[in-house]
Amino acid sequence: MRRRAGNADGDMLAGTLDMLILRILQAGAAHGLQIAQSIERRSDDVLLVEQGSLYPALHRIEERGWIASYWGVSDTNRKAKFYKLTAAGRKQLASEASRWSELVDAVGRVLRTE
Repeated sequence: MRRRAGNADGDMLAGTLDMLILRILQAGAAHGLQIAQSIERRSDDVLLVEQGSLYPALHRIEERGWIASYWGVSDTNRKAKFYKLTAAGRKQLASEASRWSELVDAVGRVLRTE
């Protein structure tokens, strides 16, 4: 995953893609392209999710039991692999979201300190 503008190395948000995927799947099952587009749209096109990052992340979090997959048909009548959040994934999302909030708060405090 990378930011659309700015960062030359393309990976300012390392480690957050799993959490973002889980958050998107909280709304319901989706295939890879839908997940990537949802992240991009919800970030106002600031975050770009490339296939080279998305699919390894999907496989990794499926192996951890946070999501499950099944084959279905997309809106364009193509065979697609859909992913859905599991109970373990919901628990992981809550944990990651809490840690993320703590991190954002901590960074904000440092930036405000003179």
